[in-house]
Amino acid sequence: MFDKILIANRGEIACRVIKTARKMGIRTVAVYSDADRNALHVEMADEAVHIGPPPANQSYIVIDKVMAAIRESGAQAVHPGYGFLSENPKFAQALEDAGVAFIGPPVKAIEAMGDKITSKKIAQEAGVNTVPGYMGLIEDADEAVKISSEIGYPVMIKASAGGGGKGMRIAWTDDEAREGFQSSKNEAANSFGDDRIFIEKFVTQPRHIEIQVLCDSHGNGIYLGERECSIQRRNQKVVEEAPSPFLDEETRRAMGEQAVALAKAVGYASAGTVEFIVDGEKNFYFLEMNTRLQVEHPVTELITGVDLVEQMIRIANGEKLTIAQDDVTLTGWAIENRLYAEDPYRNFLPSIGRLTRYRPPEEVAAGPMLSNGKWQGDAPEGETAVRNDTGVYEGGEISMYYDPMIAKLCTWAPTRAEAIEAMRVALDTFEVEGIGHNLPFVAAVMDHPKFVDGEMTTAFIAEEYPDGFEGVELPETDLRRIAAACAAMNRVAEIRRTRVSGRMDNHERHVGEDWVVTLQDRDFEITIDADPKGATADFGDGTTLRVEGGWTPGDQLADMTVDGAPLVLKVGKISGGFRIRSRGADLKVHVRSPRHAELARLMPEKLPPDTSKMLLCPMPGLVVKIDVEEGQEVQEGQPLCTIEAMKMENILRAEKKAVVSKINAGQGDSLAVDEVIMEFE
Repeated sequence: MFDKILIANRGEIACRVIKTARKMGIRTVAVYSDADRNALHVEMADEAVHIGPPPANQSYIVIDKVMAAIRESGAQAVHPGYGFLSENPKFAQALEDAGVAFIGPPVKAIEAMGDKITSKKIAQEAGVNTVPGYMGLIEDADEAVKISSEIGYPVMIKASAGGGGKGMRIAWTDDEAREGFQSSKNEAANSFGDDRIFIEKFVTQPRHIEIQVLCDSHGNGIYLGERECSIQRRNQKVVEEAPSPFLDEETRRAMGEQAVALAKAVGYASAGTVEFIVDGEKNFYFLEMNTRLQVEHPVTELITGVDLVEQMIRIANGEKLTIAQDDVTLTGWAIENRLYAEDPYRNFLPSIGRLTRYRPPEEVAAGPMLSNGKWQGDAPEGETAVRNDTGVYEGGEISMYYDPMIAKLCTWAPTRAEAIEAMRVALDTFEVEGIGHNLPFVAAVMDHPKFVDGEMTTAFIAEEYPDGFEGVELPETDLRRIAAACAAMNRVAEIRRTRVSGRMDNHERHVGEDWVVTLQDRDFEITIDADPKGATADFGDGTTLRVEGGWTPGDQLADMTVDGAPLVLKVGKISGGFRIRSRGADLKVHVRSPRHAELARLMPEKLPPDTSKMLLCPMPGLVVKIDVEEGQEVQEGQPLCTIEAMKMENILRAEKKAVVSKINAGQGDSLAVDEVIMEFE
């Protein structure tokens, strides 16, 4: 076995690989850029080697620099993680030439399957169903429009060397095909150094389901079930689960056997993923093969008990698989939510800055013991597990140079319903401050009826949130529970204030019993009757709720029980009440005396400043292009400029007809959030 491996990556996946290597007694080497000098993966590794400036194309994806780090450290093998150099055949070849083991598939398999055009042709020759499309090289936008028209709209424009949603666009018209081709080409060149593009039919109402395969270099191959990855935003997965709530055993077996056959056809040896698109009739079509570890691999590990990173290391060491297909058992259900540094209230645009607070829920291992990929006995009823794969820490910086994902929160339980409920609680207890993030959004998804019923497609977010995410409107029952909890918390805070003031020894005389709790445009009249174990909230309409919990003023998390059911609230202080976040809702909760509530209703509403005649930069980023000039008349929907942030191009468009009066930024400028790009008459 290897004594030392180098992880040619960063962030949570580097930390993930280090954990397994440490378990196996293998020393690890991290590489880092200037921006990652104080990163968590650097701290966790046994050694660390600096490889360059922050941009990935000057550090993490420069093969010569990574090879120099390998020589300096004396590492015997390299795990590439995902992204960066993980599917680069030149890197794998350089390692082979240097006598260093690549913890991934052979070079020829990467070349065959890593290139989406080539992989489509191989799949067709192997008898695998594929989506109609044009696999040849496309010279320019005019040819892209012609091909798209022949295939029939809608079409998917994709980078041949792409991944992670980069270099991918859906086009419904000739204009969108022309524009999408150029944007995909630019993103592909910037992210992968390869601007080749192909086009295929976009299947409407699809589900994205992938099969995890594991093959050794001795001709053995197995599949470890499937992952449902249908909830995507901008072609980037957000929520994944295993198994899929849609597949039956017959379809699962057919997809798995086909995936293994395809892997064996190219001499695959390592962990890999074969992605399929599945329609409503359970017809499935090959999309692509990812010749690397997937971001969402933890959910497969949780339901099978197989450590995929360990298997990759053992396969790279020349070992045979010790797991046969009959040994693979899918037990329970696992769900993964990706925590992104993206602000859902700003159309999910990237957010950077310092994590002033980062407190994930406590990780809890599943009860059943695992051995050789099999559960020993049935999973105990009601038992759950929580796993959080992360690469950040409180006080650390979220950089503009890399992917915005900062953690992967996973839960496991014997049933899907239990796994969802465990995820709801875990999300409610996950504290993140200092940046915009998508926790409220994924919390809302966990409560969405379509997700709960398993009735989602890849169009879920576009269909259910067509105007973007604007928060959650909680139902009456949830509002009452929160109102009761806040009234009880306010009483505790009032007692604390009287103690601090020292006005009277018997401080409880100064705390009233009658309050008006205002939230989500609702007023609840509540009388609090406290006792040593908690408080009873009597509503004006006769409803009564019992509140218990150990919240102390200043705590940012309130773990309470209301009417016998758990309620977890993220708590912030505002004037006259609390900022409460729960189940995807972000609420201003005011707790006032009846007289103060009466006066508050007379106060005029404070209106935000008028920015309707300005184009504000929605995220920190780099100006790639300005599409208009001063004095030019623009029409609704017309491109105004392109901003690049976290490896993605974002085209900003005119919201209405107007005349550009002033342009304040130019190509190459770095802008902050809400910086004025241009003004209109």
